[in-house]
Amino acid sequence: MNSSINRTFEYLNGLLHELIALPNETECVEFKQNNTDAEQIGEYISALSNSAALCGKANAYLVWALMMQRMR
Repeated sequence: MNSSINRTFEYLNGLLHELIALPNETECVEFKQNNTDAEQIGEYISALSNSAALCGKANAYLVWALMMQRMR
């Protein structure tokens, strides 16, 4: 079984905090928000996967945020 499936909430929360503490995006970490374009999301994931492979890394991360706007 793939060990990445069995991550605890504490592990994932810690990882998220490490990623958002980075000063900038990297070749294996990107931050995006409010995008619902499936094709563009697929391109991001493909690019991150390729970058991770070229850098010899096992993982890449796409951190997604939803920005809530106040209703007027």
